[in-house]
Formats: sequence, structure tokens, C-alpha cells
Amino acid sequence: MIVCIAEKPSVARDIADVLGARNRKEGYIEGNGYQVTWTFGHLCTLKEPHEYSPSWKTWSLSTLPMIPPRFGIKLINDPGIEKQFRIIEGLMQKADMIINCGDAGQEGELIQRWVMQKAGAKCPVRRLWISSLTEEAIREGFSNLKDQSEFQSLYEAGLSRAIGDWTLGMNATRLYTLKYGQNKQVLSIGRVQTPTLALIVKRQQEIEHFIPKQYWELKTVYRDTLFSAIVRKSDEELAEEAEREKENPNAKKKAPSADANRGIPQITDEKTGQELLERVRQAPFCITEISSKKGTEAPPRLFDLTSLQVECNRKFSYSADMTLQLIQSLYEKKVATYPRVDTTFLSDDIYPKCPKILEGLKSYTQLTAPLAGKPLVKSKKVFDNSKVTDHHAIIPTGVQPQGLSDMETHVFDLIARRFIAVFYPDCKFSTTTVIGKADEIEFKVTGKQILEPGWKVIFAKDTKDMPEEQKDNDDEKALPAFTKGESGPHEPALYEKWTQPPRPYTEATLLRAMETAGKLVDNDELRDALKENGIGRPSTRAAIIETLFKRHYIRKERKNLIATPTGVELIQLIHEELLKSAELTGIWEKKLREIEKKSYDAGTFLTELKQMVTDIVYSVLRDNSNRHVTVAQDFQTPPATKKENTAKTRTRSSKTRTKAKPAPALKPASLPSDDSIIGKACPLCGKGIIIKGKTAYGCSQWKNGCTFRLPFAQEA
Repeated sequence: MIVCIAEKPSVARDIADVLGARNRKEGYIEGNGYQVTWTFGHLCTLKEPHEYSPSWKTWSLSTLPMIPPRFGIKLINDPGIEKQFRIIEGLMQKADMIINCGDAGQEGELIQRWVMQKAGAKCPVRRLWISSLTEEAIREGFSNLKDQSEFQSLYEAGLSRAIGDWTLGMNATRLYTLKYGQNKQVLSIGRVQTPTLALIVKRQQEIEHFIPKQYWELKTVYRDTLFSAIVRKSDEELAEEAEREKENPNAKKKAPSADANRGIPQITDEKTGQELLERVRQAPFCITEISSKKGTEAPPRLFDLTSLQVECNRKFSYSADMTLQLIQSLYEKKVATYPRVDTTFLSDDIYPKCPKILEGLKSYTQLTAPLAGKPLVKSKKVFDNSKVTDHHAIIPTGVQPQGLSDMETHVFDLIARRFIAVFYPDCKFSTTTVIGKADEIEFKVTGKQILEPGWKVIFAKDTKDMPEEQKDNDDEKALPAFTKGESGPHEPALYEKWTQPPRPYTEATLLRAMETAGKLVDNDELRDALKENGIGRPSTRAAIIETLFKRHYIRKERKNLIATPTGVELIQLIHEELLKSAELTGIWEKKLREIEKKSYDAGTFLTELKQMVTDIVYSVLRDNSNRHVTVAQDFQTPPATKKENTAKTRTRSSKTRTKAKPAPALKPASLPSDDSIIGKACPLCGKGIIIKGKTAYGCSQWKNGCTFRLPFAQEA
């Protein structure tokens, strides 16, 4: 008998249907020579400290560092898990072959390997590796089963990650709690959560310590067009540019021109501004230069998980965790491909399947019709084998969606439109720059004219729904026809301005910062390079942000993430850069990826890890400052109930949800009870968004315990 083991019951049912197994038993499905069973995410976890040594049961500084000579696994203490494991164990003991049908990623590999180890499986093991759950993909996967040994490095990377999180989390959490905590408050430290918190705290302190500076802008209106005085870059700005170029030597550099830094110095006092204003007021305005440059803009890249979470947060205010749940649901409903990916490219073997996928998008016929019957564009910006490892970018499968919720529909729409857009031509535009002069002071205006919209027609509805202030971007405006040498009257004015502090992190910008080790960049190529040193993995970043909420280290104000006093003080007392530096943690993360690629040794990684934890312990023990962290309770999430659980930021699958305790009801009188509040942040928990039910508005986090409810307004 061949035993197939999937990661959840719904996936097992899909696989059983394809294999012809129809006989349902308790804990598995049998038929046609197969027994298809399942886990519920993680069934096993690393052992607790006291299970290695009785002396580690008591929290004591004298027992640190705790480094077991050999790590062991155990069943998670849950009756349902224990019951299902005994069924799996019985099947595996009698199996002729096992097919690992776990999620095709590092965590999925670890989940099933631990179960097979715990069950004492001895028979040969094959691996099913698929990127979608359609019948076609499952059949293709079973016809190309791989040997388990091909995924040994994937397992070693996952195991190293789990051991790393246990070793650092358990030791650092006990160390900081005993040394700096008070009132039995656990201070949770994690390999990824702590540098992520440090990013938020650093940004918050930059905002708090920001001193705004006053400056003035000189502008003038000529022929109903607003021109701005050209301002020379300061020495500080030039130095910053040089530093950015040094950090990214591969970036495309603009050819330097003789007047690259032309213009007046920045106006920093009103008297100088008034003098300049009077000068230009007395002189006519003359057009001195007109230049037009044609350009093209390629379609936006396909989605990886992070960019999808960023876009959903930006457009719909969905949290990273909510987006992950939604795209996971779309994957299980067979309408989208595997979501836990960090590439925006497709492999060449997907290209022949694309016409059929487009044909399956029945709701988008108007957009796919122009592509039908023609060879599809095959761009290197989309299809590149060298940029794809285990899985390709998130795309539709071509299966017609049915029964999707409104939120799932929103996410699917983003994915479908991106996919269609990559086969459309580039957008062609013309950028016109006009320079004028009044008493030797130069002014400039830039306008953009779309010549051929190309792929932009796919997103026309987005532009229609865009706020007016975004539509009025100067660069997007078409300009009147100016003639070089023309002149005439104009209306100059002086505008008072203040420098602005950096913006607080939102979930969207925090995800980008985690992806690029704290460096916020817009350039796609540079972002790809920095991904190597990103902190966390696409599949776990949402859970890390949720952990920071759960620990009361951060809270949400509208879309902004704000560190609590506890979070701020915790980061301030950590002097060990390895614990809080996104860059250093990113280097560690890179080594884990290299283990997966077989270019770094797992044993070396674990040796370095143990030495690092030992050094941190002795460094903190030498601190005699007698500092303590203030405990700030927060109503958003319940406190941890078990000390050990606070250290385990990643030993359980992010798919396992813990329900929050119901929060006190909010008086919603200040909110309008109409559809204008849909999509706004929940005023009670701050994590969900407001959705519409049958009789009232509620929070999207209602399954996790949020009790916000606002009845519909009664019609007169």
C-alpha cells in the first residue's frame, strides 16, 4: 500500500480524488492502492527545555545558556493531534512506500519529515512537488515524483531555522526576562521579531526627534501653468546621492551634464524669498528651453507574497496576516498558485500554459480578447529560469473562481489583472520639460502625455477610483503648446513650507523594510539584490508582525504601526547588535538560504549560532546597570499564558491560529453607520478592517475574537 501524507484535510481530499481513492476512513481516505492521510500543520515540535534537563525547568540565570547536546522532537500536546498521529503512525508502519505531499516549501518539508521520523517510517519515500492544486497539476506531479533525497538540503535549512529560533528564543527570552523584566512580565526575544521591532522603534525615534525646518518655494503662473523655481541640490543631498551610488554600484547612472545642479540655493529665510519675489515680479517671463522625451513603461511585475501583501495593505488596508490567509484560501480553492514565494518571475515551462490560463479567466474576457489567437509576448522581465528556484510568481491557475468572498475577490482581481497585463504592450508616453526665466531666475514645469496606454488599460478602473489629489500630479498633466522665446506677464508667489519627518511604518512599508534588511527602496532590481539579506521569509513575516501585536510591543493607529513603551524600552536596553540589527540578522537569514542551496554547511551554521548565543548571555550577565522595562498592558491581544510559548515565535506553523479573548465592546456612536466605513481600520482591535454583514458592520478579525459591531442605520 502507498501512503500519501498531505498538510491538511482539504488538500488530502483533492489528492485522493485524483488518485481514485474514495473509501473514507477515520483519519484517511483509501482506494486504488493508496491511503491518503493528513496533518494539521505541525504535529511535532522541538522538545521543551526541561525535557532535556530537569535543571532547565526553573527559570534561572545560572542555567544559561541552555544548549542541548542533541535536539529532539515530540508530539504537540493536543488530543486531536495525538489521535491523528497514531492513525498516521499505523499507516506508515505498514506502508510499502510513502509519498510526501506536504506544502512544497521549507516549512512543509519540515512538518512531514518530523512526522515520518516520529512515526519510525522505514520504507522508501517519494516527494510530490507542485505549485497549484488543480487536477492537471496534481496528475502532472504524480507522474514526476522525485526522490526524498533531492530535498535533504531543504529539510536541513528548515531544521537549522527551527533550532536557531529555539536556541536564541529560549535563551534570550529567559535572559532578558530575568535580568530586566518585572512583575513576572515575560520579555520575548526572537531572531526575526526583535530586529523587526527595532526597525519600528528606530523610525519612531526619528519622528520624535525630528526638528522641522522652515523654507520657502518660489513659483509663478504663466499661461495658466504653474512653474517652480529650480533649486540647486545642497552639499548634503549630493553626499547622500554619492552614498547611494556607492551602496548600489550596479544601478544605472545618469550621464552627468554641465548644468546638472543648476538653480538658486534653497530659500531658508523669508527676507531672501521676498527679495527674489520682487525681482521676478518686475521682469517678464520668457520661455528659454523646451524638451520632449519619449519613453516606455513596462507592465508591473507579477506578485510574490510580499508585494501582494504590500498592495493589499495599500489598497484595501488588509493586514499582512489577513492577505496570507486570503491567498492561501485562493490556492486551496485551486484558483491561484502556491502563495509562499519570493520571486516575481515565471519559469519558461509555464509559457506554453499561459494561453489556456488566460482563456480560463472568463470574467476578464474584455481584457483577454485582444490577446486571443496571437503569440503571447515573452519578456525576460517575466520569464527567467535563473530567477525561479522552487516556485514561480503568484498567478491564476485558469480555473474559474466560484463562491469567493468579497475580500477573496479583491485579492484574486489583483492577481488576475497583473497576469493579463504582462502580455500587453508597454505604455508609451512623452515627457515634456519647459524651462522659463524671469530676471535670470529659472523656473521649470514637467508634463506627461500618454501616447499609447498599452497595459495601463488593464488598471483603468484604479485610476477612475483614485483620489483627486493623486490624479492632479504635475508630472501627469499635459502642458499647453509653448514656443521657445515667447514671453509675457506672469503671477509669481512665495509659499511657506516646512520639512516633514519620516512617515511611521505601515504594514506595507514594514514588509518592504523586512524584505530588504531595513533599506526602503523603490527600484525593483536593487530590491531583488537586497532580498538575499532580508529578515524572515515571505511566509513568516505576517506571523512576526502578529507576534509583535500579541506581545504588546506595537499597536496600530489607523494604518500606522506604533511601538508601545514596553517595545521602545526593550530595544533601548538591548546592546547586542546581532539581536536587533536588521542587516546582521539578514546575513544570518542568507546563510539559511545558502544551506537550502547546498552552498553552506548546516553544521557550521549551528556552531556559529551556539557561540553567538553564548556570547550574548555572558555579555548581558556582565551588565550591572539595574535597568528594567516598564510593563505596558494593551487591550488588543491577551497576554501569553505560558512562559515557554513566548519564546517560540516560529516552532508552530503560521497556519495554526490562536483565538483572542473577546475585547470589551466599543461605543460606536461616533462612526457613521453607512457603507463609507467599509474597508477602514477597526477602531476596536486596530488589526482588522470593517466589513459588511447581513444586519450590521463588523470586523474582519471576528474569527479571532474581535467583538466590534455597528448595526445598520434604521431607515426613516
